[in-house]
Amino acid sequence: MEDKKETQPPLPPIVDQLKEYAELRFKLLKYEAIEGGTSILASIIADLVTVISMVLAFLFASVTLGFFLADVFHSYWEGFGCVAVLYFLIAMFIKIFKRHLERPLINIFIQKIFKR
Repeated sequence: MEDKKETQPPLPPIVDQLKEYAELRFKLLKYEAIEGGTSILASIIADLVTVISMVLAFLFASVTLGFFLADVFHSYWEGFGCVAVLYFLIAMFIKIFKRHLERPLINIFIQKIFKR
């Protein structure tokens, strides 16, 4: 009986293997970029909807407070004037402590971008 040696197909040259590897790496990087981009976009859209909802709630709460204070003071201009003064004080507080408020906001944005 003759010994039959199992013949394996010849391996492709190293150049073909490197070419295939480079193509696979490029596809992987493309898919990772797509995943990262869509994840950031979805997060931005969710945050935007949340911010819009909060702004609307804040706006209606402000009008409600204005009408309540107008009822307490028996004058619309005094009620809404108190709300305006309140917002002016809040704006001045933010202006004064701007430096202390920026750093935590920057950290939050960085964490959101890098998903920590």
